[in-house]
Amino acid sequence: MKARELAVSGAWEFEPEVFPDDRGLFVSQFQESVYVEAVGAPLFAVAQASTSVSRRGVARGVHYARTSPGCAKYVHCSRGRVLDFVIDLRVGSPTFGVWDSVELSADSFRAVHIPAGLGHAFLALEDDSTVCYLMSRGYQPDDELAVSLLDPDLALPMPADAVQSHRDLVAPTLDKARAAGLLPAYSA
Repeated sequence: MKARELAVSGAWEFEPEVFPDDRGLFVSQFQESVYVEAVGAPLFAVAQASTSVSRRGVARGVHYARTSPGCAKYVHCSRGRVLDFVIDLRVGSPTFGVWDSVELSADSFRAVHIPAGLGHAFLALEDDSTVCYLMSRGYQPDDELAVSLLDPDLALPMPADAVQSHRDLVAPTLDKARAAGLLPAYSA
């Protein structure tokens, strides 16, 4: 398995080796030793596992949990293809406002580690794209917030006609969320 640090401090892409043969293939989608070497700690205790299925053109995010300790995620795409985004929303972070993207697909078996305090979004590139999440805490609706995917200051490569939920359509820009004190703080 290969690990690659993304442009956002603390976020990692993991790409396992795939072993095909005449029967099909074998892949280890998570390897603790590689994860620990890259991230510097074992995988967080998993409090919730969730799945979303999206049709082509659906965009979800930029989602984050406001209250400390936030919510860490380990994300992969088990069907279809998505363009996955990690955005640094941590006020005071050296990479605040920086984002990076990884194409996740059922063919590549790539996964992304998203530490607490970072925003997460994706654009479904195929129908029935299925994104699976391991999360460090359960869903807490009062603490789950969003920043606009279409914020021109973020400049995510997102089509203006991406299908979004009402919650995502009315989400504030990064500057407005920061001014309102809605963003997580960075702790070194």
